[in-house]
Amino acid sequence: MKRDLSGFLSFTNSKSFMKPFPVFEKVDIAIERALGCFVYDKQQQAYLDLYGGHAVISVGHSHPHVVEQTIQQMNKIGFYSNAVTNDLQDRLAQRLGNACGYPTYAIFYSNSGAEANENALKLASFHTGRRKVLAMSNAFHGRTSAAVAATDIQSIRAPLNDSEQFVFTPFNEISSLKKQLETEEYCAVIIEPIQGVGGIHRASPSFLQEVRAICTKTGTMLILDEIQCGYGRTGLFFAHQHAGIEADLITVAKGIANGLPMGATIISPKIKPVIGQLGTTFGGSHAVCAAALAVLDVIQKEQLIDNAAAVGEFLLTELRKIHGVSEVRGQGLMIGVEFENDIRHLRKELLFSEKIFTGYAGRYTLRLLPPLCFTMHHAETFLKSLRKLVLKEKLAHAVSGY
Repeated sequence: MKRDLSGFLSFTNSKSFMKPFPVFEKVDIAIERALGCFVYDKQQQAYLDLYGGHAVISVGHSHPHVVEQTIQQMNKIGFYSNAVTNDLQDRLAQRLGNACGYPTYAIFYSNSGAEANENALKLASFHTGRRKVLAMSNAFHGRTSAAVAATDIQSIRAPLNDSEQFVFTPFNEISSLKKQLETEEYCAVIIEPIQGVGGIHRASPSFLQEVRAICTKTGTMLILDEIQCGYGRTGLFFAHQHAGIEADLITVAKGIANGLPMGATIISPKIKPVIGQLGTTFGGSHAVCAAALAVLDVIQKEQLIDNAAAVGEFLLTELRKIHGVSEVRGQGLMIGVEFENDIRHLRKELLFSEKIFTGYAGRYTLRLLPPLCFTMHHAETFLKSLRKLVLKEKLAHAVSGY
């Protein structure tokens, strides 16, 4: 039987082709390679990286130990399903538990921060038998279904994500939260100890301490989203540890494997596992576990958590001295710099004139999330460029009469 291939031939001979779905704002720079705290374009122009690809690069781009360990593992086996034993998962769980201060907790591996939050919310509901979730205003927890429902950004919420089961309460304000949780209708409250996308706003230690007490009293699971603020970024392994509290569930991703797609949910021993409740195809594969183990090697050997604390404190102090800066927020190497004026032109100048990558949160706040190996020298380079551009803009405004 002769097959009709006319439709296929018509398609292959056409000039149309598939393209990425355009949902991200992109700068016109194609990054070809990266090393340490620098990325390089196709012309081999170096850019100092103060954003780390949304805080993903924890130990520096292309760290030789992470690269070597990942390649060695890939040469053995990169992936097989979770239907078989994977000793790397056990090794990583033990290492991470000791490193982060939760050695008696369990861990469930996944592929992203959003998935880690989905699993945390699901486990909280399974454990308590309750339906409702209390989230913070100005929150961001990811772009999958329940994570978006717990995220207070209307532009990413489809009608599907609207749910009466998800309620928002003011961040850092205890009275409303207390009233909600005292109904004992909530399976969980989910909090970013430092809100990232929302503009680098810290939960106060007293707020977190009171939330912990109320959750214990009402049988509510406390989920702490450490996806952006965790993994050593603030000078302790987790940002909530500055408040001296423990969570029931902790979610991590981003820096865990230094760029390989990996997330995880860290789970209190009070939550008992049930076969089949959670599942994942790719989560905890051999390759990503090898990378994650190598990341922990580097963090500990190079004392990157201490470095984040010291360099971060220096940056916070010096940034507060710059004219035109209205507020500096954050901790360690997670910093929000709020300006009196719109920063869009400033960011463009930093990138194209000074060759420095930064992030943003809205039109007035620079968001700084460099690799944890960011040095004092790197910090001084950035500060010198920033001061120069701020002075340049100040003079331009004066000449124009603003």
